[in-house]
Amino acid sequence: MESNDPRAVLEQLIRKSGDDFASISGMLGKNPAYIQQYIRRGSPKKLDERDRRKLADFYGVDEQSLGGPAIRNGRSAITPSSLVEVKQMNLGASAGPGSLADDELSGAMAFGPKWLKRLGSDPAKLSLISVDGDSMEPTLYDGDDIMVDHGAAEAALRDGIYVLRMDDVLLVKRLALGPSGKISVRSDNPQYPDWDDVDVADVNIIGRVVWTGRRL
Repeated sequence: MESNDPRAVLEQLIRKSGDDFASISGMLGKNPAYIQQYIRRGSPKKLDERDRRKLADFYGVDEQSLGGPAIRNGRSAITPSSLVEVKQMNLGASAGPGSLADDELSGAMAFGPKWLKRLGSDPAKLSLISVDGDSMEPTLYDGDDIMVDHGAAEAALRDGIYVLRMDDVLLVKRLALGPSGKISVRSDNPQYPDWDDVDVADVNIIGRVVWTGRRL
């Protein structure tokens, strides 16, 4: 059953998006405990109008669901049920073999449509998988959730972090384009080797990493 309590709604939005109280407090320019105190202790009793609007825009919901006045600017109210679900895959990328078939689905996580739009990705071509291993530390840690834009596999390759398959192993690595047209496949952790001058044809690009979330 959906809650009409703005605190419960905000907590649900934060948890479903993989964010945490401290980071959202920081986004608002507040001390790290601000959102936790609001949700758990009821202090402040209600969100400041500016903070409420910023949170509503960030999560793509109407201010009314966060305790604001009834529909403004003639827009229909948007509730957590209007969030866009991104499928979660039951596999890890970095140290093990895997595929991205539908039978690997383990669930879904919901995100605000406006937030997803800012990523510049088609929500239908996004998925969430977990990082397996420490080869991309300190950028990505073992167990981090990463959002993968599969549409990037159909676009021109550019520098960035990608999920790819090499020799039937699913990896998350940083790719860099070389002047010769070949690519370098790199680990952010210097304890792991890099591969230079790799032919693009030898790499199966699964998608580009566009977001990451982790537990603190």
